[in-house]
Amino acid sequence: MQPSKRDTASVILSVLGNGVVLVISYRRRKKIVGSELLCVNLALVDFLCCIFFYPLSIISSFSHTWLGHHATCVYYGLGCFIFGLCGMFTIAAISVIRYIKTCYAVWLEGSNIHLVCAFTWLIAAVWSSFPLFGWGEYIPEPYGISCTVAWRRYHTSMTDAVYVICSFACFVVVPVLLIVASQCKILLKIYCFSRALSTKDIHSNLRRAEKHLSVMFFCISLGFILAWAPYTIVSFLFIFHKDARYMAPEGFVFPALFAKSSHIYNPFIYFYFNKAFRRELQSLLFSVCPRLAHNSVGVYTGKDVHPIQIQLQEHVVGRGGRGSNHLQDKSDKRPGLYGHMVCWVSKIRVTPTNGEQMADHQFLPTSTEELPS
Repeated sequence: MQPSKRDTASVILSVLGNGVVLVISYRRRKKIVGSELLCVNLALVDFLCCIFFYPLSIISSFSHTWLGHHATCVYYGLGCFIFGLCGMFTIAAISVIRYIKTCYAVWLEGSNIHLVCAFTWLIAAVWSSFPLFGWGEYIPEPYGISCTVAWRRYHTSMTDAVYVICSFACFVVVPVLLIVASQCKILLKIYCFSRALSTKDIHSNLRRAEKHLSVMFFCISLGFILAWAPYTIVSFLFIFHKDARYMAPEGFVFPALFAKSSHIYNPFIYFYFNKAFRRELQSLLFSVCPRLAHNSVGVYTGKDVHPIQIQLQEHVVGRGGRGSNHLQDKSDKRPGLYGHMVCWVSKIRVTPTNGEQMADHQFLPTSTEELPS
């Protein structure tokens, strides 16, 4: 696949995935707490970056040259740098907050999480705006279809060299070290805790839930680092080497495309590890397309009664079928097969609060509905 088409596919997938995450987060906004707010912030970063900046790169990649003048280059470079730093800071904040919660049992309130999100945006915006005032510069990258910080200005002036070094040291190396150290300590803490409980033959749902969340945030952090590592290494080599082979277009275009893929996989990680997101997505799909909910059955059991398990069995029978489960609408004389969806109540077992167990009721048909074959 050509880079332009791959870039387009990455943007479309990112917009769809992160858009769904934002919609679901809005639907369950009253239930979101803690680190989930930072995940929403990360989804917002990925979504806005793909909407407002990457289309310029896509159009330029189809034309094989940067379309626009210096103003559009500064706009693209500034925006991508802001959102890149904000994504890095957000993942570092997720890792540190999860470390504090897991290892020290300290929970941050929602207001504090909002302050952390605002702080990540503020720091990213302030640091990225310095090139607008002469400390650094935004120029087209070597392959000419996107813009970034002028890393080569490291060799031209002392102020630019300080900006480049601080960008790498304070806003790349330090966040990565925080992410790696926090995630390693979290995994070690959970492993030791799980092993201690296992030796005492104690099984805790809370322990499994905590492990599940920790694995999810570990995958998010690891994916972000792996996606941006090639681009960071190539840029680092581009700073300190004057050899022409480090300026070859092929050396920049593929790491840049790989870095943009970091916007794609986070939604899939959320939906894979978070049951609440999956349930809300199912509810959203049912509300948008009611046909998807055609086979779903809801049972109201009252306030003090346990839920009843419903089993749906689909039977496809002919006009001359036999057996106790055979259902046929005799008013329809058309030949052929007819599909019948039979709703059966399977093993209703209600356990009251006093601990007494009531009798079972085996397979009682409650409703039938004819479906076209």
